[in-house]
Amino acid sequence: MKRILITGAAGFLGSHLCDRFIKEGYFVIGMDNLITGDLKNIEHLFKLENFEFYHHDITKFVHVPGQLDYILHFASPASPIDYLKIPIQTLKVGSLGTHNLLGLARVKKARILIASTSEVYGDPLVHPQTEEYYGNVNTIGPRGVYDEAKRFQESITMAYHTFHGVETRIVRIFNTYGPRMRLNDGRVIPAFIGQALRGEDLTIFGDGMQTRSFCYVDDQVEGIFRLLHSDYVYPVNIGNPDEITIKDFAEEIIKLTGTNQKVVYFPLPVNDPLQRQPDITKARELLGWEATINRAEGMKITYDYFKSLSKEELSKEEHKDFSSYIK
Repeated sequence: MKRILITGAAGFLGSHLCDRFIKEGYFVIGMDNLITGDLKNIEHLFKLENFEFYHHDITKFVHVPGQLDYILHFASPASPIDYLKIPIQTLKVGSLGTHNLLGLARVKKARILIASTSEVYGDPLVHPQTEEYYGNVNTIGPRGVYDEAKRFQESITMAYHTFHGVETRIVRIFNTYGPRMRLNDGRVIPAFIGQALRGEDLTIFGDGMQTRSFCYVDDQVEGIFRLLHSDYVYPVNIGNPDEITIKDFAEEIIKLTGTNQKVVYFPLPVNDPLQRQPDITKARELLGWEATINRAEGMKITYDYFKSLSKEELSKEEHKDFSSYIK
């Protein structure tokens, strides 16, 4: 049985990856320090013989006994609210954490796939974004802690590949959504749905003409699975190129939820990207991959998930307390 370590296992995307690799017959070792993850995302796996969980911070030395075939590095705060509140932890997991896992991959002779992001492109001046675009990032802006952590992560990964011969893969993830997203993490889909379910006005930052391209989580996981098992070592965009303005998306949410909220506008945060659309030519050619679940279908599943939450969960204003992690 192949053994795979998945960091960030209790997070939104990490938990779905655990499910997929369990389904594929792997022995899955989940690791998470639970700073933004939640055990309820993986509690259904604890009874399985081919799953184990380590409560561990990967910015500290990482040890996993026994054989290890693959590593998926998905540990990181991933929402603007999180990485603005814990900027140093965000930088550390992308730098020290990645360094530790690459060292583990080297010792274990494991193939490692690291989760990069469309944020490496910053506020792009090229549209759509291809993997060859170097990006437009403000290194000292408020979002720079996340963008630069991921850019460094890519650099050290390639250094381990070229210098030490470690088998590495890099996925650049574009906006992904689906069940298990945290309701109040600051990202637009849970924010809009939560506001609609609570009967609040939908909040748009800026004029609403900025664009996003949303990929349903099952499509994203399929792309990651194919990339891990491919022979390509350079970054690959995985996302759905179906682009929509935030203003039009708010109208879709109102229609989906059958609510009658009005849309209110606030100033755009500093360095918030105005356009986001992946060029997925490489994913199509190298992996035979493209998104198959359209937004209407994916959003219905996601809305049903949020509707199933308790009133207490829906009314929570603050999802995470980071005070114990801030030193």
